[in-house]
Amino acid sequence: MNTMTPIRVRPTRADVSIANAISHHTGRLTERAAEVATWGADEHIICVLAAGWWVYSRNRNGHERCVANHILLTTLVASVLPHLLKTLFDQERPDRRTIVGHLRGVPFSGKKYDAFPSGHAVHVGALASAASTLPAKQRNLVWSVGAGLVLTRVVLLAHWLSDVAAGLAVGVVLERMLRSVTGYGSKSEMRGAKR
Repeated sequence: MNTMTPIRVRPTRADVSIANAISHHTGRLTERAAEVATWGADEHIICVLAAGWWVYSRNRNGHERCVANHILLTTLVASVLPHLLKTLFDQERPDRRTIVGHLRGVPFSGKKYDAFPSGHAVHVGALASAASTLPAKQRNLVWSVGAGLVLTRVVLLAHWLSDVAAGLAVGVVLERMLRSVTGYGSKSEMRGAKR
Protein backbone atom coordinates (compact mmCIF):
# COMPACT_ATOMS: atom_id res chain seq x y z
CA MET A 1 0.00 0.00 0.00
CA ASN A 2 1.35 3.41 -0.98
CA THR A 3 1.18 5.66 2.10
CA MET A 4 2.79 8.60 0.33
CA THR A 5 0.41 11.18 -1.09
CA PRO A 6 1.09 11.66 -4.79
CA ILE A 7 2.02 15.11 -6.04
CA ARG A 8 -0.90 16.65 -7.91
CA VAL A 9 0.11 18.05 -11.31
CA ARG A 10 -2.24 20.52 -12.91
CA PRO A 11 -2.47 21.20 -16.64
CA THR A 12 -1.41 24.60 -17.93
CA ARG A 13 -3.85 27.00 -19.57
CA ALA A 14 -2.25 26.16 -22.92
CA ASP A 15 -2.80 22.43 -22.20
CA VAL A 16 -6.49 23.03 -21.55
CA SER A 17 -6.89 25.23 -24.65
CA ILE A 18 -5.23 22.62 -26.88
CA ALA A 19 -7.33 19.79 -25.42
CA ASN A 20 -10.54 21.79 -25.86
CA ALA A 21 -9.68 22.56 -29.48
CA ILE A 22 -8.95 18.89 -30.15
CA SER A 23 -12.18 17.71 -28.53
CA HIS A 24 -14.19 20.18 -30.63
CA HIS A 25 -12.46 19.64 -33.98
CA THR A 26 -11.40 16.02 -34.35
CA GLY A 27 -13.61 13.27 -35.64
CA ARG A 28 -13.81 9.51 -35.44
CA LEU A 29 -11.56 8.97 -38.45
CA THR A 30 -8.77 11.09 -36.95
CA GLU A 31 -9.16 9.36 -33.59
CA ARG A 32 -9.03 5.88 -35.16
CA ALA A 33 -5.90 6.75 -37.15
CA ALA A 34 -4.25 8.10 -33.99
CA GLU A 35 -5.27 4.97 -32.05
CA VAL A 36 -3.52 2.77 -34.61
CA ALA A 37 -0.42 4.98 -34.88
CA THR A 38 0.01 5.31 -31.12
CA TRP A 39 0.82 1.59 -30.89
CA GLY A 40 4.20 2.43 -32.47
CA ALA A 41 5.35 3.86 -29.12
CA ASP A 42 3.69 1.24 -26.90
CA GLU A 43 6.08 -0.26 -24.35
CA HIS A 44 5.13 -3.85 -25.19
CA ILE A 45 5.81 -3.46 -28.89
CA ILE A 46 9.03 -1.51 -28.38
CA CYS A 47 10.32 -4.08 -25.87
CA VAL A 48 9.62 -6.97 -28.25
CA LEU A 49 11.35 -5.14 -31.12
CA ALA A 50 14.36 -4.22 -28.97
CA ALA A 51 14.67 -7.80 -27.68
CA GLY A 52 14.42 -9.17 -31.22
CA TRP A 53 17.11 -6.80 -32.43
CA TRP A 54 19.29 -7.73 -29.43
CA VAL A 55 19.00 -11.46 -30.28
CA TYR A 56 19.75 -10.74 -33.96
CA SER A 57 22.82 -8.65 -33.04
CA ARG A 58 24.52 -11.42 -31.07
CA ASN A 59 26.26 -12.64 -34.26
CA ARG A 60 27.14 -9.11 -35.47
CA ASN A 61 30.21 -6.95 -34.88
CA GLY A 62 31.07 -5.37 -31.51
CA HIS A 63 29.60 -1.98 -32.36
CA GLU A 64 26.23 -3.45 -33.37
CA ARG A 65 26.13 -5.55 -30.19
CA CYS A 66 26.91 -2.46 -28.09
CA VAL A 67 24.13 -0.50 -29.80
CA ALA A 68 21.65 -3.37 -29.32
CA ASN A 69 22.67 -3.73 -25.65
CA HIS A 70 22.11 -0.01 -25.12
CA ILE A 71 18.77 0.08 -26.92
CA LEU A 72 17.47 -2.97 -25.04
CA LEU A 73 18.50 -1.63 -21.62
CA THR A 74 17.16 1.84 -22.46
CA THR A 75 13.86 0.39 -23.65
CA LEU A 76 13.42 -1.78 -20.56
CA VAL A 77 14.19 1.05 -18.14
CA ALA A 78 12.03 3.48 -20.14
CA SER A 79 9.17 0.97 -19.82
CA VAL A 80 9.44 0.71 -16.03
CA LEU A 81 10.21 4.34 -15.15
CA PRO A 82 6.84 5.90 -16.15
CA HIS A 83 5.01 3.38 -13.95
CA LEU A 84 7.19 4.40 -11.00
CA LEU A 85 6.72 8.10 -11.71
CA LYS A 86 2.95 7.68 -11.91
CA THR A 87 2.98 6.45 -8.29
CA LEU A 88 4.56 9.80 -7.34
CA PHE A 89 2.42 12.07 -9.51
CA ASP A 90 -1.34 12.35 -10.06
CA GLN A 91 -2.81 14.17 -12.99
CA GLU A 92 -6.23 13.69 -14.51
CA ARG A 93 -6.18 12.76 -18.18
CA PRO A 94 -7.78 15.30 -20.54
CA ASP A 95 -10.11 12.61 -21.95
CA ARG A 96 -11.87 12.49 -18.56
CA ARG A 97 -12.79 16.16 -18.82
CA THR A 98 -14.65 16.08 -22.13
CA ILE A 99 -18.11 14.99 -23.12
CA VAL A 100 -17.99 16.61 -26.56
CA GLY A 101 -14.77 14.79 -27.39
CA HIS A 102 -16.27 11.38 -26.61
CA LEU A 103 -19.23 12.17 -28.85
CA ARG A 104 -16.73 12.86 -31.66
CA GLY A 105 -14.84 9.60 -31.12
CA VAL A 106 -12.28 10.32 -28.39
CA PRO A 107 -11.62 7.02 -26.55
CA PHE A 108 -10.82 6.59 -22.86
CA SER A 109 -7.12 6.00 -22.15
CA GLY A 110 -5.58 4.20 -19.20
CA LYS A 111 -6.19 5.08 -15.59
CA LYS A 112 -7.93 8.38 -14.87
CA TYR A 113 -5.06 9.97 -12.88
CA ASP A 114 -2.08 8.55 -14.79
CA ALA A 115 -1.52 11.40 -17.23
CA PHE A 116 1.86 12.57 -15.94
CA PRO A 117 4.28 11.83 -17.53
CA SER A 118 3.43 10.24 -20.86
CA GLY A 119 5.01 6.78 -20.96
CA HIS A 120 4.89 6.76 -24.75
CA ALA A 121 6.83 10.04 -24.76
CA VAL A 122 9.43 8.63 -22.35
CA HIS A 123 10.07 5.78 -24.82
CA VAL A 124 10.25 8.12 -27.79
CA GLY A 125 12.48 10.61 -25.96
CA ALA A 126 14.91 7.85 -25.00
CA LEU A 127 15.06 6.37 -28.50
CA ALA A 128 15.28 9.80 -30.14
CA SER A 129 18.18 10.64 -27.85
CA ALA A 130 19.92 7.39 -28.78
CA ALA A 131 19.36 8.26 -32.45
CA SER A 132 21.39 11.46 -32.00
CA THR A 133 24.52 9.46 -32.87
CA LEU A 134 23.09 8.32 -36.23
CA PRO A 135 23.83 9.98 -39.58
CA ALA A 136 21.57 12.98 -40.27
CA LYS A 137 19.07 11.23 -42.59
CA GLN A 138 18.48 8.33 -40.18
CA ARG A 139 18.41 10.61 -37.13
CA ASN A 140 15.89 12.96 -38.75
CA LEU A 141 13.69 10.02 -39.74
CA VAL A 142 13.67 8.69 -36.15
CA TRP A 143 12.92 12.16 -34.78
CA SER A 144 10.11 12.77 -37.30
CA VAL A 145 8.43 9.42 -36.66
CA GLY A 146 8.86 9.94 -32.90
CA ALA A 147 7.23 13.39 -33.07
CA GLY A 148 4.27 11.93 -34.92
CA LEU A 149 3.92 9.10 -32.42
CA VAL A 150 3.90 11.32 -29.34
CA LEU A 151 1.47 13.76 -30.92
CA THR A 152 -1.04 10.90 -31.17
CA ARG A 153 -1.17 10.95 -27.35
CA VAL A 154 -2.28 14.59 -27.45
CA VAL A 155 -4.78 14.00 -30.29
CA LEU A 156 -6.30 11.08 -28.37
CA LEU A 157 -6.56 13.31 -25.27
CA ALA A 158 -4.66 10.63 -23.36
CA HIS A 159 -2.16 13.30 -22.27
CA TRP A 160 -1.79 17.03 -21.99
CA LEU A 161 0.90 18.53 -24.21
CA SER A 162 2.97 19.27 -21.08
CA ASP A 163 2.83 15.54 -20.13
CA VAL A 164 4.30 14.69 -23.51
CA ALA A 165 7.01 17.37 -23.20
CA ALA A 166 7.91 16.12 -19.72
CA GLY A 167 7.97 12.50 -20.94
CA LEU A 168 10.31 13.41 -23.82
CA ALA A 169 12.65 15.21 -21.42
CA VAL A 170 12.64 12.28 -18.97
CA GLY A 171 13.42 9.89 -21.84
CA VAL A 172 16.34 11.99 -23.08
CA VAL A 173 17.86 12.30 -19.58
CA LEU A 174 17.36 8.58 -18.96
CA GLU A 175 19.08 7.57 -22.21
CA ARG A 176 22.02 9.91 -21.57
CA MET A 177 22.47 8.49 -18.06
CA LEU A 178 22.41 4.91 -19.36
CA ARG A 179 25.22 5.70 -21.80
CA SER A 180 27.63 5.61 -18.86
CA VAL A 181 26.48 2.04 -18.12
CA THR A 182 26.54 0.68 -21.67
CA GLY A 183 29.36 2.73 -23.18
CA TYR A 184 27.09 3.74 -26.07
CA GLY A 185 28.25 6.87 -27.85
CA SER A 186 31.62 6.90 -26.08
CA LYS A 187 34.73 7.72 -28.09
CA SER A 188 36.00 4.14 -27.91
CA GLU A 189 32.62 2.74 -28.96
CA MET A 190 32.36 5.22 -31.83
CA ARG A 191 35.86 4.22 -33.02
CA GLY A 192 34.58 0.62 -33.10
CA ALA A 193 31.71 1.76 -35.33
CA LYS A 194 34.12 3.09 -37.93
CA ARG A 195 36.01 -0.17 -38.27
